[in-house]
Amino acid sequence: MTPAAPAYRRLSVEERRSQLLEAALGLFAHRVPEDVSLDDVAEAAGVSRPLVYRYFPGGKQQLYEAALRSASEELQQCFDEPHEGPLLDRLSRALDRYLAFVDQHDAGFSALLQGGSVVETSRTTAIVDGVRRAAAQHILSHLGVTEPSRRLRMTVRMWITAVEAASLLWLDDDKEPPVEELRDWLVEQFVAVLSVTARRDPQTEALVRALGADG
Repeated sequence: MTPAAPAYRRLSVEERRSQLLEAALGLFAHRVPEDVSLDDVAEAAGVSRPLVYRYFPGGKQQLYEAALRSASEELQQCFDEPHEGPLLDRLSRALDRYLAFVDQHDAGFSALLQGGSVVETSRTTAIVDGVRRAAAQHILSHLGVTEPSRRLRMTVRMWITAVEAASLLWLDDDKEPPVEELRDWLVEQFVAVLSVTARRDPQTEALVRALGADG
């Protein structure tokens, strides 16, 4: 007997939308948004171009923003670490996940999360900044700080910017040094910038002392 063909299952609205977003993210991960067309997304998802428009009537701009939100949510989750164990170990694990995301999205990382695209708008900029703010909030939470001083808040945000820049340079340099070395260096940078701020900020000074005792 001839084996029966697998039954076709109609996707729900949410399942279909997720399928299209996954296809778009796969393309945006390796090509800048302006080089990706709706035809490309339709082909990658195995659907027709009108179907893509049905779910994203705003065209590529709407699809790009939706993909950006999806990527941003994934990045925010990188810093969602249990409050257990030494702080620097927690930070290392969060960076492992962050750098794995950078590695996975490779050449499209700058297009997805760093701007520089012709489809960039105030909305996409706000989405990206939301990742940075969420990451800063996670770090301050792990530091046990609910009301950071101005200098401490600036220090954490500056370090997050440095992590982004280092990630981009790492991609440009063919992912050298090895990712584990990059991670350890970034953790050391975090301790270093906190130590500098501690000279001018009592709150940060207390945190640095606590880190020394923790280590």
